[in-house]
Amino acid sequence: MNYQFFATCPRGLEALLVDELSHNQASKIIATDGGVSFEGDLETMYRVNLYSRIATRVLSRVGQGIYATEEDIYKATFKLQWPSWFKVSQTIRVKVTGVKCPLKSLDFVTLRIKDAVCDRFREEGALRPSVSVRDPDVRIHAYLTQNQYQLYLDTSGAPLYQRGFRDVSVIAPLRENLAAGIIMLSGWKPGTPFLDPMCGSGTFLIEAGMMAVNQPPGLKRHFGFQHLKSFDETLWKKIETEAIAKMKPIEFLEIYGSDMDLRAVRVARHNLKVAGLEEVAKVMQSDFIKLEPPRSEGVLVTNPPYGQRIGEDEDLKEVYPVWAKHMKKSFGGWDTYFLTADLEMPKDMRLKPSKKTPLFNGALECRLFEIKMVAGSNRKLKN
Repeated sequence: MNYQFFATCPRGLEALLVDELSHNQASKIIATDGGVSFEGDLETMYRVNLYSRIATRVLSRVGQGIYATEEDIYKATFKLQWPSWFKVSQTIRVKVTGVKCPLKSLDFVTLRIKDAVCDRFREEGALRPSVSVRDPDVRIHAYLTQNQYQLYLDTSGAPLYQRGFRDVSVIAPLRENLAAGIIMLSGWKPGTPFLDPMCGSGTFLIEAGMMAVNQPPGLKRHFGFQHLKSFDETLWKKIETEAIAKMKPIEFLEIYGSDMDLRAVRVARHNLKVAGLEEVAKVMQSDFIKLEPPRSEGVLVTNPPYGQRIGEDEDLKEVYPVWAKHMKKSFGGWDTYFLTADLEMPKDMRLKPSKKTPLFNGALECRLFEIKMVAGSNRKLKN
């Protein structure tokens, strides 16, 4: 049986998500801003949750229609077969998102949807499901436009960028699915040296490490679909076993990280260890301007500090040319990628990017700047 799904993702990564869905036997794939709709059976949904490095959530659509008032949404929700999808003993949470929604209060709509679900269980002769805001068994999502509603069951549970092993982080960690997308956009392939010279808590290193050993990002976590009545444990175990069998040996794979902050270095090493990837990467303490490249060619990917995160914009305008001078001197032959909300960064570095990819880190608009450092071109570039 095929179901209708919508997978959300960071804006700017929709095309990468389309490719992932295609590789996992999804059909009728249609990209929109911030996500991709598709169809598939339970196995497809399980595989997308397990394997997708880009998706944030995989939502199963259970209802849609036209509305004018909150009461219309209540009635539409009440008609759905909630008791056939999960048990009354399980906790729920309802989240409503609106775009050009004319209703006065999304909080009130959220309450009415919750009431409709609970009232449906009571009509079936059962008690009301309890609400859990922090860690519900079942998440229900509603999406409202000007006159249309869509209702979804969340098959993912916690967001998919929560891989299940981030223990500790330093300030403003990058979400894992955005980091994975940036690595994909860089064109890096395992076997090529990879470097993050401002690695923070090690997000890029862990994502690159998982790619290098062919580890599915969802291998060490639980999912929302495991709480639904439709859960097929035999099928899920088969998919998990196949995934583990395809993994490559854990060994050093020329993935390098550094940070001038010793605490960040310790956090990155700890997170790599928790992820089971301690041997895949080497992490050292070093200021970027003192760091020598581990090889003559490779891919550098980093999310440097910027004004909204730490420090002041004026301080960074002084350090950018210093970074650029070091890159010209030492990183000829490397392809470099910088994710930043500072759209003037290449201008301040006096380096010309070959690509500028718009991306969003949460609500923050950013650019992924590709700057290719041509080997032997130091004399042609002004410091």
